[in-house]
Amino acid sequence: MLAWLAANAANIVIIAVLVVIVALIVRGMVKGRIKTCGDCGSCGAGCGGACGSCKMGGRCGQKEGRA
Repeated sequence: MLAWLAANAANIVIIAVLVVIVALIVRGMVKGRIKTCGDCGSCGAGCGGACGSCKMGGRCGQKEGRA
């Protein structure tokens, strides 16, 4: 088992780094979606339901990536 780990150490490290990178990308996408999705006042921008003054620039209540 130890010989196999030594022979594949580079592959294991590369795969671990790729898994961490993908996890961070997915985490960022999820956090971004949470910030921009939802009903007016639930986007976390602090507009309190007054979407005209929303810091999200009128995107409050819209899904990310859609106009």
